Amino acid sequence: MKYGGKNFIKANHEIDHLTVPIGGLNVNLENYYRKRYMLFRWRNSQSFVNKSIMAFFMACLTGLMAQIVIPLPWTPVPITAQTFSVLISGILLGRYWGGFSQLLYVLLGISGIPWFAGMKGGYSILLGASGGYLIGFIIAALFLGHFVDKYVKSRNFIPMFGLMLFANFILIYVPGLLVLGFWVYTVKGVIPTIWELLVMGLLPFIVGDIFKIMGASALTKAITPKEPYGEEVDIKTGW
Repeated sequence: MKYGGKNFIKANHEIDHLTVPIGGLNVNLENYYRKRYMLFRWRNSQSFVNKSIMAFFMACLTGLMAQIVIPLPWTPVPITAQTFSVLISGILLGRYWGGFSQLLYVLLGISGIPWFAGMKGGYSILLGASGGYLIGFIIAALFLGHFVDKYVKSRNFIPMFGLMLFANFILIYVPGLLVLGFWVYTVKGVIPTIWELLVMGLLPFIVGDIFKIMGASALTKAITPKEPYGEEVDIKTGW
């Protein structure tokens, strides 16, 4: 079904005239498809101020989920739930505003708002063991938002699962491990081995992250329209 221009008007007319006794399930599905399409069209049409407000609320959600913390005795990096919020920020807000929401989260956190993991705040967190992950949050949200905005086919579960695996384990963990290694060196005076870095900053989080990625990928498939609503390029190029 097409929801743009005349096709959307035609689809809208057809939906309004479906009868419940004949196609009750179809009525519900068609209305759902139409509403999720209109939601993203509405998102794209919002003013700078409204998009800034949405980015702020997304930053708040990241801060709230950062308080779901499981500390680990052998590493200064705790398990948190905030990665889920980071992954969906680009999906919900798009590449620029999803990335901005995480930039806002980091900037407000280092300015003193105690919404980093464990209700911490201040610039020292950015220079600490978890600082690199925060930088990765911004990059990951930009990356995922770009694909959702540009490629309709990325909004299905399997493509998005692959994209989120890359965003999570490369775009977040690479800067995270680099800064963690620097932090270990400044604190202990020794350069950690790659294995030591992986034990502290990656291996304990793999299983939980995969579950979060699965959930975020399923949510993406459910809430994003499978029709173009903006500047998608794969419709014409056959990506």
